[in-house]
Order: sequence, then C-alpha cells, then structure tokens
Amino acid sequence: MTVFSPAGCKANPVSCRLWTEPRLPGLSMNGDFIIGGIFTIHYYTNSEQNTYTRLPPQPQCSGSMDFRQLRFARGMEFTIHEINNRTDILPGITLGYEIHDSCSDVQMAIKVGFQFANGLDSIFNEVNSCSVSSAAHVTAILGDSPSTPTIGMAGTLGLFGIPQVSHLASCACLSDKRQFPTFFRTVPSDHHQAAALAKMVKLFGWTWIGAVRSDSDYGNYGMAAFLKAAQEEGICVEYSEAYYRTQPRSKLERVADVIRRSTSRVIVAFVNIAEMRFLLEELARQPLPPLQWIGSEAWITHPEFLRFNTCAGAIGFGIPRSVIPGLREFLLDLSPEQALKSPLLTEFWESAFSCSLKGRMGVHNCDDNEDIRTLQNPYTDTSQLRVTNLVYEATYAIAHAIHAVICNNTQCNKTIKFTPWQVYHYFILKTVKFITKNGYQVNFDSNGDPSALYELINWQFKEDGALDFVTVGYYDSSKPRGQVFRMSSAISWVGGQTEVPVSVCSESCPPGTRKAVQKGRPVCCYDCIPCAEGEINSLDCMRCPPEFWPNTKQDNCLPKPVEFLSWDDTLGIILTVFSITGTFVSVCVAVVFYKYRTSPIVRANNSELSFLLLFSLTLCFLCSLTFIGRPSEWSCMLRHTAFGITFVLCISCVLGKTIVVLMAFRATLPGSNVMKWFGPPQQRLSVLIFTLIQVLICVLWLKLSPPFPFKNLKLYKQKIILECDLGSAIGFWAVLGYIGFLALLCFVLAFLARKLPDNFNEAKFITFSMLIFCAVWITFIPAYVSSPGKLTVAVEIFAILASSFALIICIFAPKCFIIVFRPDQNTKKYILSKVPSKAL
Repeated sequence: MTVFSPAGCKANPVSCRLWTEPRLPGLSMNGDFIIGGIFTIHYYTNSEQNTYTRLPPQPQCSGSMDFRQLRFARGMEFTIHEINNRTDILPGITLGYEIHDSCSDVQMAIKVGFQFANGLDSIFNEVNSCSVSSAAHVTAILGDSPSTPTIGMAGTLGLFGIPQVSHLASCACLSDKRQFPTFFRTVPSDHHQAAALAKMVKLFGWTWIGAVRSDSDYGNYGMAAFLKAAQEEGICVEYSEAYYRTQPRSKLERVADVIRRSTSRVIVAFVNIAEMRFLLEELARQPLPPLQWIGSEAWITHPEFLRFNTCAGAIGFGIPRSVIPGLREFLLDLSPEQALKSPLLTEFWESAFSCSLKGRMGVHNCDDNEDIRTLQNPYTDTSQLRVTNLVYEATYAIAHAIHAVICNNTQCNKTIKFTPWQVYHYFILKTVKFITKNGYQVNFDSNGDPSALYELINWQFKEDGALDFVTVGYYDSSKPRGQVFRMSSAISWVGGQTEVPVSVCSESCPPGTRKAVQKGRPVCCYDCIPCAEGEINSLDCMRCPPEFWPNTKQDNCLPKPVEFLSWDDTLGIILTVFSITGTFVSVCVAVVFYKYRTSPIVRANNSELSFLLLFSLTLCFLCSLTFIGRPSEWSCMLRHTAFGITFVLCISCVLGKTIVVLMAFRATLPGSNVMKWFGPPQQRLSVLIFTLIQVLICVLWLKLSPPFPFKNLKLYKQKIILECDLGSAIGFWAVLGYIGFLALLCFVLAFLARKLPDNFNEAKFITFSMLIFCAVWITFIPAYVSSPGKLTVAVEIFAILASSFALIICIFAPKCFIIVFRPDQNTKKYILSKVPSKAL
C-alpha cells in the first residue's frame, strides 16, 4: 500500500517520499495514455512474520505460474498493439500499459490499485503539502480475474473515479452500483449463471444434488444465488460444502469425505481454479463413486483439469469460444532476449523449458535449442479462446471510452487534460457500444454487465482416449422461458452413458400414492403412502371433484357414470312391457264391456262407473311410464302428480261402486228410499269431489315446493344417481296418504257388503282388490325408503302396476269370464236368482 513518510517531509519541506519502492509491473509499455492491467498469474504470496520493529517486507508472489492467466495478460498486450495500429480508433494516439500480478491476494490487489492511482514515482514534489496530485496515473484498469481481489480493488478505485473493466470477476455482488460505481465487466454476472445452472439441473430431472464451492466471494455469492434458484425449481441439496486453498488440509479431507459418502450422484461445483485443483487431487486419492460434475465457468473450460478422467462427462457453462486473428503469432513471437526484458516472461520461459536465462545455480542454462512453437501448454493453446476474448473485448471497451473523450470523429487531441471520471462517464451512459474486429458485440447494461450467453460444455473422450471440451448446446438468458436452452449435439454422461443419469433422493411415487416427507430430511426425500379412496396423486393426493372419480391407476379423475332407470335398461324394459300389457288389458276389457253394454251383467254393475274405472286404470298403467327415462323438470312434476290424480280417480270409482252395492241392498228393505240419494248424478259428483281434493293437494305441492331432478352423489361413491327429489316430502306423503285413506274407506265398505245375498256379489271382489291394493302400498313404504338408486323408482312403478293389476283382475276378470265363456249366466233371471252362486 502506498504510504507517505512524515520524516521525508520534515527533511525536505518541498518533497515527500514513499516508505518503500513501488511495485514494478510485470509487463509494461509507455504511451500517451496508460491502461492498467491486473491478472492472477500466481495464486500464493510469501511474506515474513511481522515483528513490528522494522518495516515489514513487501509480499511477493509464489507458487507455480498459471500459463493461462499469462495468456490473458499477453492478450491485453496484443489488443493494445492492434488498437495502436488502427486508424479508426484513437488515430495518432498511442496506448500504453502496465500489467501486474495480483497473486489472487486482496492486499496485493489493493496495493496495485493505489499504485495505479499514484503512479510509479517514489518522490512527490509539492510546494506546501505532501498531497498526491488529483490526476490518476492510469486512465482505466482491466482486471482482476477472481472476484475477491477484484471486490477489494473496485472499492478502492471507485473512490478515485477510475473505471475498472474485469474480464472474469463474475460475482453478482459487483453489480451493485452504489458500492462499486466505476466497475464494469465483459463476463456475465453469476446471477445469470446460477439461474442457468438451476434450470439445467431441472431440465435433466435431477432433484437430489450435492454442492461444493470456494469459500470466497465468488463461491459464496454464486452458490447462494444457485441454492435460491434451485429451491424455486424444486431441487433439494444433500450437502453444501466450502473450501479455500489456504485452509488446513483437514478441512479439504472432510469435504472429500462428505462427497464420497453422499447418495446424490450429481455435484454442482461453484469453485475457483485453485480450489478445484486441490479438491480433484484429494478425491483421486481414494476410489470415488461415479459422479456427474456440473461446473461453473471458472473451471469447466480449464485445460489443466482434463487430466482427471473421473470428471469425464462433466457439463457446465463456458464463455462462448472465439477466434482472435493474429493472437497466436503474437504469443509465439517470443525469444529468450525478449523474455529477459520482463520478469513474468523470464519466469515463463524458465518454467516452460526447465532452464535458466540468468544462470541460476543447479539449473542448466537456456540455449538456442528452445523452440516455443513446440510447447503444448495453456499459454500456446489458442484453440479454445474464451476468457481471452473477454480480455480482448474489455481492452477495446476502454479504448472506445477514451476515444469518446478526446476524439471528434477521426480527429484526436492527445493534449486534452481529462480525468478518469470522464472516461467512466461514457461507460455509464452506454456510449461504449461496438462490435469487435472478430465480430463480437460489446455493450453494458445499467449495472455494468453484459448480456448472459453461455456455451454448454461437455467433457468427452476423443478417439485417442484423451478428454476434450465439446460444445453441446447454448444458453441465452434473453430468450423466453422454455427457449433459453438450445441443444446442438448429444451429451456424453458420466461413465460414457448415453442416457441421463438419475439422481433423486426417492423414486417417483406410483399412481395412487402420495408423498410423505421423511422427518428431518429435505422435501425430495419421502415415502409413498396410498391415497385415500376418491383421491388421485398429482403433486399430492387430491380429491376428485364431486362428479368425478379416479381411474384404476388413480392418476386421473374421470366423470362418474350417471345411473337412472332408462328405457334400454333390462329392468326398465320389463316394467315397460308390464305397463303396456296392463294398458292393453284395460282397453280390451273396455271393448268387451262396450260390446256387451246391454247385457244384464254390465248393466247390473253400473256401466258408467265401470267405464270410468277402466279409463282411470288405463291412465294408471300409462303413468308408470313417466317414471322411466332421464329425469327432467317436467317429468319429475308429471310422474308424481299424474300418479296421485289417476289413482284417486280410480279409487273414487271403486268407492262409488261399493257404495252403490250397499245402497242397492238397503233399497230392497221395506220403506227404504236410499237410492234416490245416491243416483248417477250423486255418483259422478262424489268421484269429481274426491278427485278435485287430490288435484288441490297436487297444485299446492307444485306451487310451494315441486319435485325437481337431482344428482344424488352420496348414495354411491363411484357413480351418480339421477333421480327426482320430492321437493316437499309433506306434499308427497299427503298425496299417498289421501290415496291410502280412500283405499281404506273403500276396503271397509266393501268388507261390510261382502256377504250380501246377491248371486253375483261384486262387493266380495272389491274387498279382495282393496285388500291387495292396501297390502301393496303398505309394503311399498319400507321398500321405497330402503331401496337404493334406480331401484327406488322401480319399487314405485311395481307398486303402481301391482295395485292396478289387482283392481282390474279382481273386479273385471270374473265379469269378462262370464260374458265371454259363460253367456248362460249373463241373464237377468240368473242374476236375480236366489240360488247360491257357483264358484266362478
């Protein structure tokens, strides 16, 4: 960190000196405007214990060099050289650069950030103060790669208003413009990647996964966003472990043991390169069950991990692959003499060829036999230019912003004094929007982020047995939901499978069962419990609507069958035949009576009431047909009222005939004049009055609460009984009660007249008919109440037909038998004879 020396100010009141010398850049070039660059070329720092008795030594990068990160740094070099050679961007202006190694260390990144703001001079000449000039040393900064050092650096640079464009720091937290106002990036935010990973896991049907992350801002923020998106997608996480490369080895071993013991077969790794290297090396120490790795863009395209065959079949999101013309030639245009000019290039040369350019002890010196074109390492590998293209885009974005500040069309003024705030101003106004030389469009949203476009990368074996990155699809967040994925080729899964591996805590419940979550476990772990009767299994057991019932598999609700006494039903056909037969018999008897209407037996039995009785019996037989068929409003009202009125008419006629018999006997007594009170007019009037009373009862019933069609859903669970609701039960039982009253009265009178001394005693037959009639309707009541479904209607029809047949057989059958088969008895003399009648 840049610190001023008070002692230096006292010694020389017009100059201030830093305590330490500034850190020299690893790669640099002068120019009219300097662009800072910072990359994670090493992953460790070594520093001595601070004794607080002397100035602490400055931390130095250590560990092996990441050749891929060096390619990124040199990609920035290449891009600046390409811009300097163009005439349409910053014509006549030379861009310079200072590229540093952050060692993936926050302290180092902040130190470099202050140095970018202050410059490389260790002495500051000011007249009256030891303050730093307000003008920043660099115009803008490109980098860093990891999110954690980038966060520390962005917080510092924001105070100076220096724009920072990162090529790989994808932490979603960096989109907060209140905290990081001058930060921009060409890599999509992890907010998009986390959502994309959750959608991909859901797409392949995995609901039981493991998760591992770097214990850093990148891993923690990214995994938090993923877990939130996964929960929304209904995905359960068996474990979520974190590790950072500087933590004790015991922590790494514990994480590896958790992965080995897990039951999930899919693992999502939001891990940085360094942590991923340690994790895979630890997992390789002991046999590992086959795991389907899901990788974040930080490691899924890193060529170093292709040596781990246990990751074969891994899939993840990578930055789209690109081609940068001329970059490979630039990278390979490196000689030992050029390498000696830069400490980074010197280390690269010596590490790549295992020799020494500076004559170190114990290492042979490099000679002219080293050929960089023969190297096979990430530095020279330009077949998968992904992040390098983001460096390319970021460098061009800075150049376009500077161009907007100092240039007017094709004229640029290098003498214009401007601050980094002005460069930032053109970023924030979205003026920086262009297409790179290799055809990629670059622009930033209000958060400083680009749109999210990923390639779906799959690790597949080549013909020679080596692993390679294969693009199998694309993800575009700008597409509508359901179209964000576009698959282009087949995926090779873990173990070389062609079918998607299964990773669920519990298998799907079979039809007719529901999920019961296991106590203390995630919702994806459950037992299957049979659904109750009348329920189907959807997400849970769900009761079917009242008019529906589950199918045999209990996975779908089907409409319940509707049951009623229909015309094509066997029972309906039988009852219809009996009804029509009864009607036919009634008509035949009427024809016989009409043909022999002048005969003594017809005349003696009150032919007028007999014809009216036959007519009412015909109606009784026919009204039973109204009970058959699908109930409707009119049929429900007609069937009960027609039945009540026709039966009252019928019983009224029988009652009239009974009274006539009694009155006729009384008229034979000396001095009796009874018949004049019950002649034909009185008979008609009595029938009319009895019938009108029933009509009045029916009218009141229909007016107050008439019968109506009703779907009975309670009688049977699996079917609907379509029947006629009585509306008013009082009305129904009033109709039946009135019929019963007349029938009982008729029976009593007929019973009293059963032993009258007539040769043909009609009262005896009326007594039998009323006895049967009353017996039928007395047994009807319990049968009607207890009969289920359509049998209720059948019982009512049976009662109507049985009572009607009883009347017509008992009253008219003997007469028709005498008329047709015993004409010798159909004489006035025989009827008036006092001789006891023979059995008929």
